[in-house]
Amino acid sequence: MTEHRITRDGITLHARTDGADSADAPTVVFANSLGTTLHLWDPIMDLLPQGLRYVRWDKRGHGQSDCPDAPYAMGQLVSDAEAVCDHLQVRNCVFVGLSVGGMIAQGLAVKRMDIVRAMVLSNTAAKIGNPKLWSDRIAAVTRDGMGPVADSVMQRWFGRDFYGTPAMAPWQAMLEATPVKGYTGVCAAISGTDFMTPTSGLRLPTMGIAGSEDGSTPPDLVRETVDLIPGSSFHIIRRAGHLPCVEQPEAYARLLTDFLTRTGTVA
Repeated sequence: MTEHRITRDGITLHARTDGADSADAPTVVFANSLGTTLHLWDPIMDLLPQGLRYVRWDKRGHGQSDCPDAPYAMGQLVSDAEAVCDHLQVRNCVFVGLSVGGMIAQGLAVKRMDIVRAMVLSNTAAKIGNPKLWSDRIAAVTRDGMGPVADSVMQRWFGRDFYGTPAMAPWQAMLEATPVKGYTGVCAAISGTDFMTPTSGLRLPTMGIAGSEDGSTPPDLVRETVDLIPGSSFHIIRRAGHLPCVEQPEAYARLLTDFLTRTGTVA
């Protein structure tokens, strides 16, 4: 495991690489969701194939990355991902994006075909919510902080088997630790994004993943986006919500490993 500090656009981003220690190794890049850090992927890391390089980073305003003033634009988040990949010499990777991370995946795939060879769109869509939903969320968090919205977020994040259990506590703590500026900044970026047209022009191996109990991006919404890309596949993880890599890590890792095999990333 190696930690990296990458400066772009006047801010410093925190990234981490695991697995193989060479830019020549097949690479998988992970982009996480609103209100989470790169540790979102911890539950699956030991379940993935060896011999690959795994890259993840904290979005601006999250984790150990800098937190500039809100709002942010999706173009900035995509350019942050581009900067991380360029700094680490990532080319022809499999890009796994969950929620807003999946929006970043779509934007980067359109912009930099040399970086993204295949992608996994997990619990995401080309367009999530509507401006009023996001403006109401931004207003509530700006006024009251993260704590009062945490429970409603947990209900959207997790299925009935996981919600309210002791295992949920660290994820709620992660959300509540997110700076208000960082959270609302990314909310603004999601609010202003509609990738339906650019994503429909993509032609690359793509797998969609949805959680059957996802309250943020329901399966039909994920499927609608994945179906924009010819030849894509789609899978539902049962009894999981918005973060199936947390609730069902074994099932999630199996799907990823399968996709990595089918795309020739692992033999």
